[in-house]
Amino acid sequence: MRRRARWLRREREEEERVKDRDMFKIVDEVFDSITLSHLYRLYSRKVLRELKGSISSGKESKVYWGVAWDRSDVAVKIYLSFTSDFRKSIRKYIVGDPRFEDIPAGNIRRLIYEWARKEYRNLRRMRESGVRVPRPVAVEANIIVMEFLGEKGYRAPTLAEAVDDLDRGEAEAIAAEVLRQAEAIVCRARLVHADLSEYNILVWRGEPWIIDVSQAVPHSHPNAEEFLDRDVENLHRFLTGKMRFEFDIDAYLSRLKSCIHRGARG
Repeated sequence: MRRRARWLRREREEEERVKDRDMFKIVDEVFDSITLSHLYRLYSRKVLRELKGSISSGKESKVYWGVAWDRSDVAVKIYLSFTSDFRKSIRKYIVGDPRFEDIPAGNIRRLIYEWARKEYRNLRRMRESGVRVPRPVAVEANIIVMEFLGEKGYRAPTLAEAVDDLDRGEAEAIAAEVLRQAEAIVCRARLVHADLSEYNILVWRGEPWIIDVSQAVPHSHPNAEEFLDRDVENLHRFLTGKMRFEFDIDAYLSRLKSCIHRGARG
């Protein structure tokens, strides 16, 4: 019993050390003094009332559950200001974009601010075109505030997480709607998502929602068709494999590419 008690005590102590390391990591990477000042601006602008717990974490950003000024739940996405390889990871998405060409190579903070504004504009453009994306609320430097998809601080599951809980009818309906949403991005919003997969689609209230649109590019981007090929291949792999939903990938891709070509001619 004594050995077990010592073991449990060591386990608890290690858990506390891990929590401490995680807390310092968050403070160092996210809540630096400049980011805190931008959060305060959102408070002063009566956009954000409160920041709560973490929803998700990635290499380039962290997403938090927040409370808007009207007390509705919001998602607060904060791009990390000190990610050294950020420029390298987004290079293929910003080539030819004049908004990024004049940013000095070493000015990572300015690059991230422009990248956040790009995601905010992409959300607005998709939303106005009828694409089911979170409603954008505000952007401030490296922070984007948007509609929260979920409840009580728990985000909606990704399609990859939700698929095993769907019955046959639900899976077919959601798969068909995913294809309609992807087509709306290309043919109505005149954008290519460029990173579309089962991990960037949330299932909320029985419908698929598209998220993580920072890298989306216009039809004029030199790699737009290459990105579209990759998006459609990702969807085909998951929808026909895991969801057992068959569709003609060649006909679907041809229809989307015709939208790009019409846009280029226009």
